Amino acid sequence: MQGHQKIALILAVALVAGCRTERPPPAPVPIANAEPAADGTPVGDERTAMEAAIDLSPSAARSAAVAEGGSAPREGLALAPNAPDSYVVKRGDTLWGIAKVFLRDPWYWPEIWQVNPQVKNPHLIYPGDTLRLVYVNGQPRVVMQRGELRIEQGAEARVEPRVRSQPYDGAVTTIPYEAVAAFMSKPSVLSQEQIKDAPYVLATRDLHLIMSDGDTVYARGFASPVELGMHYNMVRVGDALRDPDDNRVLGYDGVYLGTGHVTRQGDPVTLIMTESARETEAGDKLIAGGVDVPLDFVPSPPRVKVNGTIISVSDGVSVIGQYEVVVINRGARDGLIPGNVLGIYDTGPVVDDNYKKGFLNSMSHLVEKKVQLPSERTGTFMVFKTFDSLSYGLVMEATNVIQVYDKVENP
Repeated sequence: MQGHQKIALILAVALVAGCRTERPPPAPVPIANAEPAADGTPVGDERTAMEAAIDLSPSAARSAAVAEGGSAPREGLALAPNAPDSYVVKRGDTLWGIAKVFLRDPWYWPEIWQVNPQVKNPHLIYPGDTLRLVYVNGQPRVVMQRGELRIEQGAEARVEPRVRSQPYDGAVTTIPYEAVAAFMSKPSVLSQEQIKDAPYVLATRDLHLIMSDGDTVYARGFASPVELGMHYNMVRVGDALRDPDDNRVLGYDGVYLGTGHVTRQGDPVTLIMTESARETEAGDKLIAGGVDVPLDFVPSPPRVKVNGTIISVSDGVSVIGQYEVVVINRGARDGLIPGNVLGIYDTGPVVDDNYKKGFLNSMSHLVEKKVQLPSERTGTFMVFKTFDSLSYGLVMEATNVIQVYDKVENP
């Protein structure tokens, strides 16, 4: 090959090589603008939120955000140590349980819940929906992707291909429906407002002094016309429940007697007893059956300082556990609303300080000093129905023995 040909070949190779440069990597897409599709690892088994919160591995999303310089959640808004990247809502979940999947303190749920403006009611969460943990400006957020197309009064949602093997379920409730329904269907505590407006048993068809299952019952005192077939609980007003702070009467024990349904309208109203737990007498009260408590509220701390006391528990148990309904001596006038979360604290015991040195040791019982030990947190309480001066609530978590007269305070 001639010398000038070699030179031309070398120049051509150099020119081609110089034109080949590495393509820059694509710029990362900010998470705030991410497409609302589930890009985490959905929890695809049959665990409920509570079970998943215990079993899941630590969140890769949280680790990645910190590694890339994202700031950690602020004080009081700590993520659960095993928070997942994403979670698929299961039948049987509650909003409290789902919040506990992502947060150490579930009552901070509203602070990380990113509402979806495309959905008419973004607070409703359904089985099959996917919740994703993302970071926006370094702060954790939970966003939702609907599990299937749903139209609610004209609202639109995204479509995700999915094969459903079970009928579509209703929205998850904040607390277990069964626990509240059992309490409300057979009330064991009556507020003064309930008693004041409640109708009462007048007599029976055969003027029996004591009524039982199958008897015809006549009642009066209804504030509005009744509907045929409507069910009522017969309840006897029991002992007064007093505020331990000032001895005021806040409500009364309710003794469940039985259930009846309306068979004839008028004055008096006619009912047939369908269930009888004990004898019903004239003067006993009628409380409408069914659960009249909306359960779509969101857990949150009270906006005001609350210091109250547990004054009663359903079924009169002495040791209170998880999902027991309890009554506290604080209500709407104290700033409480359904969904408010309070910590439960025991009353520290009083002990004898009989430690003495030297010759006084043998006489310590004569001069021993009483010492009040500090209160310790024993559980978490959520309000689900308020009256003026008292509230019904559910024990969501119990880490130790809880008893009547234990204290409730801001968590």
